[in-house]
Amino acid sequence: MKVKISAISYHLPETVEGIDVLQRDNPDWDMSKILEKTGIQNRHISSSDETAVDLAFEAGRKLIEGISSCEDIDLLILVTQSPDYVLPTSACVLQGRLGLSKNCMAFDVNLGCSGFVEALAIAGGLIESGVAHRGLILCADTYSKYIEKNDRTCRPIFSDGAAATLVEVTDLDCIGPFTFGTDGTGYDRLIVKGGGAREVALGLEPCGKSLVMHGSDVFLFTMREVPACINKVLERAGFTKEDIDLIVFHQASKLVIDNLIRSLTLDKAKVFTNSEWIGNTVSASIPIALHDANAQGRLKDGDTVLLVGFGVGLSWGATLIRWTAV
Repeated sequence: MKVKISAISYHLPETVEGIDVLQRDNPDWDMSKILEKTGIQNRHISSSDETAVDLAFEAGRKLIEGISSCEDIDLLILVTQSPDYVLPTSACVLQGRLGLSKNCMAFDVNLGCSGFVEALAIAGGLIESGVAHRGLILCADTYSKYIEKNDRTCRPIFSDGAAATLVEVTDLDCIGPFTFGTDGTGYDRLIVKGGGAREVALGLEPCGKSLVMHGSDVFLFTMREVPACINKVLERAGFTKEDIDLIVFHQASKLVIDNLIRSLTLDKAKVFTNSEWIGNTVSASIPIALHDANAQGRLKDGDTVLLVGFGVGLSWGATLIRWTAV
């Protein structure tokens, strides 16, 4: 039994925050230098009463409206680090809101930028083993709720959004191989310290729910681990860089992607980016980019696509997919 991606949809909040807003709130910022590094003109920001689960619901609803039926979806994976509650799992909330079958396994995956690739491996494994037959992967985050207005490292980059991806059985070998990695010694390089059990266990005063990112450390980690990850997955597949039709990185920033292209001597024309007008939507960035690449005619049936996620954890993962008409 083999699996494929058969549909993708996404949803972005209505509020768009451009660099003019950043400049207004922080007149001392050099926006030309920030833009040179990030390459991001606009980001989408959730409203005060809008959560990642709300965004995921809208993305899932759009996908369901575009397929013939959803009664046989028996697997729901929500990739998020912005859950509605400590418990229950937000995937259970979404199963109910989307009206999916009660014969549906539903769980959250607490991962960020590498989360889509890992969820794809989980869904593929469950379907190939016969545990599930049709899976819905929802990726959604609202990092903006954790970011201070004067945070020059995080605010110009992160955007809120959600993507829905349908994975189901096919006759072709369309997904894999995979390669993954984790370096938990760097867990605090991208972190929200407040709100978890560690704070309570240590008897600490509430330390707030602000996102802290050590940008230079995360960049160095990316440049150290991601090229090796890509080379490993290509070797496992028996492919070379020249065999790849399109490359979709996690949409981290212009600086990161430009340096990965340089380090790996990639053909820039094969690297798809869309973060300029969307921003870094964390786990949703890869499926959103796949959707947009297809909409822009950058993908054709049978293309080999390299997907690469990396970031919070610190974690990374890559896989190859054979694109089928979506």
